[in-house]
Amino acid sequence: MKKKIQIIMVEDHPQYREAIELTLADEADLELTGKFGAAEVALRNVQDQSARKSADIVLLDLNLPGMSGLEAIPLFRQYIPDAQIIVLTQSDSKADVLSAIQSGAAGYLLKSASIEEIKQGIRTVIQGGASLDADIARMIMQQMQATPPPAEPDRKLTAREKEILALLADGFVKKEVAAQLEISTHTVAEHVKRIYIKLEVPNAPAAVAKAFKTGIFPSRNR
Repeated sequence: MKKKIQIIMVEDHPQYREAIELTLADEADLELTGKFGAAEVALRNVQDQSARKSADIVLLDLNLPGMSGLEAIPLFRQYIPDAQIIVLTQSDSKADVLSAIQSGAAGYLLKSASIEEIKQGIRTVIQGGASLDADIARMIMQQMQATPPPAEPDRKLTAREKEILALLADGFVKKEVAAQLEISTHTVAEHVKRIYIKLEVPNAPAAVAKAFKTGIFPSRNR
């Protein structure tokens, strides 16, 4: 039997937590294993080895009592480094979006997103893709286009790595990149790993953003 995607949720509104929990309960491949009303409580839980919940995904609100979601992102990445963080919030502030991605969030969805968009976002991130609200993605692209590249753009990526990163920028997940390039998913994963190391980024959104910012990709209108 295929392992379910294990999810913990950090959200201070009980009704919203309950709505997400009921929705995920109907999915064969998704399981909510923990829900918390504050980042501090969630972090204590994942720090405690005896009580630690298995987690593949952290659904994280930004506007929380006490420690904010933005402050919590690097701590979640430290305590459960194999988990991917998807911000799920009402804030569409450019500063919040860029800070979350730069801190290591693999996705950024607004609470106005449909339940189907949230579920698909979780699955996309698990497959190695980036889960971004459409308006958020456009805002990031505009931000990158407004930032002039440095005189000496980063040239460390190989031609194949640039090709793979370009496909990630177009929304393809690793399996789809492999099909496009007629190589194995394992090979794609190894290339992606090297891309992250070379660009010093934690995930696909940050890699794509840095590619535009540093001039690896030319600015383009969408």
